[in-house]
Amino acid sequence: MFAYYTRLAIRSFRRNKVLTALMVVAIALGIGASMTTLTVFHVLSGDPIPAKSDRLFYVQIDPRPRAGYVPGEEPEEQMTRFDAEALLRDKHGQHQAMMSGGGATIVPEGSTLKPFSVDSRLTSADFFPMFDVPLQYGNPWTAADDESRSRVVVLSKALNDKLFNGANSVGRDVQVSGHSLRVVGVMKDWQPEPRFFDLSLSAYGKEEDVLIPFSTSVDLKLGSSGNMNCFGNNSPNGTSYDLSAPCSWLQYWVEMDPAKADDYRRYLVNYSDQQRAAGRFERPANVKLLSVMEWLDFKKAVPSDVRLQMWLALGFLVVCLINTVGLLLAKFLRRSGEIGVRRALGASRGQIFLQCVVEAGAVGVVGGLLGLVLATLGLYAVRQQPVEYAKLAHLDGTMLLLALALTLFASLAAGMLPAWRAMQVTPAIQLKSQ
Repeated sequence: MFAYYTRLAIRSFRRNKVLTALMVVAIALGIGASMTTLTVFHVLSGDPIPAKSDRLFYVQIDPRPRAGYVPGEEPEEQMTRFDAEALLRDKHGQHQAMMSGGGATIVPEGSTLKPFSVDSRLTSADFFPMFDVPLQYGNPWTAADDESRSRVVVLSKALNDKLFNGANSVGRDVQVSGHSLRVVGVMKDWQPEPRFFDLSLSAYGKEEDVLIPFSTSVDLKLGSSGNMNCFGNNSPNGTSYDLSAPCSWLQYWVEMDPAKADDYRRYLVNYSDQQRAAGRFERPANVKLLSVMEWLDFKKAVPSDVRLQMWLALGFLVVCLINTVGLLLAKFLRRSGEIGVRRALGASRGQIFLQCVVEAGAVGVVGGLLGLVLATLGLYAVRQQPVEYAKLAHLDGTMLLLALALTLFASLAAGMLPAWRAMQVTPAIQLKSQ
C-alpha cells in the first residue's frame, strides 16, 4: 500500500510541478538555514571532555580588599600565585593543577628555520592526567620536576613535526626564549573545543605548542600572556608575578569525586577564613566550585550571536512550514473531485489521510536533501568568516541524523492539517459537482 501511495505522490508531483517545486524550496530553505545554525551551536556547546567533565572543577576564591565590596558579587575568576601554590601544596583533590597561558620564542638549532613565536602553557604536573592529554612520545614531567624546577618541556605534535620532522625528540634540547629545555614528551593532536581549561584569552582555535612547568617558568622569568587583575600595591622592587603580589592571573582546576565537592567547598571556606585571620584577605569567604559545563555556561562560551542566529533560523523554518501547509492545502483541496471519487469507490478516510501524508513526506524528503546541500554551503560560508570558531563548522554524523529527523518531522507536521482537511471531503457533494 505504501508503494502505491508513493507512486500516486510521484504522479501528483508531475501534474503540479510548479506547486511542488515551491514546497520543496520552502522546506529546503528552512532546513538549510536551521541546520547551519544548529550545527554551529552544537559544536560550540558540546562537552569538551565528556569522560570526566563532572569530575573536573574550576576553583574561585576572593582575595580582594574590602574597598568596593558588594555582598553577593562573584569572586575573582582567577587566582593569585600565593593562593594557587598554597592549594597545590595542600593536595585536597585527586589531581590539581595551576596554570596560565604564555608566549615563547623558539630558536631552531641546526636548521634553516628562523626564530618564531609560539603559544605556551605554564602549568603543573597534574595537568596531563587531569585533562587526559595524549602523548605520542615520552611522558609528562613529574611533581618532582615541579619541585626542582627542572628545565623540561612537552611539545605539541605540530611543533615536533616542524622542528624534528616528526621523529621521537625525547631527550633532545629545544631553545625556548633563550633557555635550553629538554624534551620529555610530545603530545598527539590535542585541542579540546572549547578550550575550557583557560577561557581568559580565547575559547576556540588556539593551540599551544609548548608546555612548561610553572615553577620553571617562574625561575626563568618567562612571564605570562594571560589576563591579570591587580588590586593592591606591589612591593617597591617586585613585579606582578611575585609570590606576594596582590594580582590574580592563574587558573586553578581540581579533579575529584563529585560526591566530595561539598567537602572541598568547606575546605576553600576554611582556607579563606585562615587567610583573613592572617591579614591577607579582607572580605568574607566567597568561594565557587564549578564543573566543566557549569564553568562554560558561566563564561558564556557559546557566543550570544550564535544563539540569536539559531533562534532566528528556527523561526524561519516555522515560517517556511506555514507556507508549506498553505501550499499543501491548496494542492489537496484542488483535488477534491478526485478524492471524492476514491471515497465513493470504497477508500476510507484513513486511507485518504495516509495517502496525503505520504505525499507530504515525499515532498519533505526531497526538500530535506536539498536542505542538506544548502546547509553544507552555509557551513562552508561560516568557515570563511574571521571568527575563532569558524573551522569547527562541520556537519558530523549526529547532526546529519538530526537533519533527517527534522526533515521528516517538519514535512509530516506540515502535512497533517492538509491531510486532515482532505479526508473530510464528502463524496456525494463532489460526485454531484462532477
